[in-house]
Amino acid sequence: MLGKLNDLTESHGPLKRGSGLISGVIALSLAILCFLGVLAFHFPQYLTTPQLRKSYDVDIIRNLMFTALVIAGGISLVNVIFNRARWLAAFAFVLVALTALMGGNKVDVDPNFPDSTLYIGLDWFILDLLGSSLIFIFIEKLFALRKDQPVFRAEWQTDFHHFIVNHMIVGFVLLATNLMVHRFFGWASSDGIRGWVQHLPFWGGVLLIVLVADLVQYWTHRAYHEVPVLWRLHAVHHSAKSMDWLAGSRQHILELLITRTLILAPIYVLGFSKEVIDAYIVIVGFQAVFNHSNVSVRLGPLRYVIVTPNFHHWHHSQDQEALDRNYAAHFAFIDYAFGTAVKSTRLWPEHYGVLGDYVPNGFVKQLKFPFTWKG
Repeated sequence: MLGKLNDLTESHGPLKRGSGLISGVIALSLAILCFLGVLAFHFPQYLTTPQLRKSYDVDIIRNLMFTALVIAGGISLVNVIFNRARWLAAFAFVLVALTALMGGNKVDVDPNFPDSTLYIGLDWFILDLLGSSLIFIFIEKLFALRKDQPVFRAEWQTDFHHFIVNHMIVGFVLLATNLMVHRFFGWASSDGIRGWVQHLPFWGGVLLIVLVADLVQYWTHRAYHEVPVLWRLHAVHHSAKSMDWLAGSRQHILELLITRTLILAPIYVLGFSKEVIDAYIVIVGFQAVFNHSNVSVRLGPLRYVIVTPNFHHWHHSQDQEALDRNYAAHFAFIDYAFGTAVKSTRLWPEHYGVLGDYVPNGFVKQLKFPFTWKG
């Protein structure tokens, strides 16, 4: 059973319809998330994110877990009965049973622990993986750009490893970026500017925070392309040869720290309200995934204003006219203003990845790449 499961996770390509593999993967995925969820219920001080704990409706989380357990268990039983990928169904059912034995969705949570406890963001990983996969896989199937690209395309494992690590160490990233922002940019804060920003109407604040963040993002992103030592880090992100909802997760941890620090600095200095920052987090989270997705979306004339998948796909292209172009993350007009927007007679690029294909595949190899590359 474990051998077959290992072979499945190391493979890529479309899953055979009618074999029980598709439903089995869904059941196993839900079972794994439920098992991780019950661990988070048992050890919330070590496995959950303080910022998210305050926003949870625990009853909703419990209902979601119960529903997921029922679906995973039901699919597994049906597949076992009808002998459809029985090994996969059995593994999923064992996880469902183990989760139930550990208390399932009924585990009592003791809230009496300090928020300062060192933690990993298991809850953030679970929620983002579940939400992103449900939303964006559906969108990709509905509006697919490359219709023959399977969900489990080549090198999906590498991007998934990046997804796991970058979500699990969210606590370290937040701690490190907050320390750097306060240490190096605390002097720049001004009560006068903060007062003006905080008195902006909500949507005015949202537009301003996105614009400020994107201007910083533009110049930071451009530096990653034009400064050789920074390109060593950023080349990891560009090494993805396929574009989908998971491709944007391929990012070196040092790049993640540098970029987040530089973007958080003006947000901190200008003193945006919590509501505006929350709205920005939703916007940046959606666009970061959506613009890497395998979707045929251009938005007509709005594509000159807002960054779309079409705009960002060109940034990831190996095609000559696309090299070092389309740096903006939110507002496409920034690239048009600075003369770095792609100009092409074709609607979409042909090839993705780093020109020359010199970045190795594999999470650990990509983690070491900036320090070992001889180029």
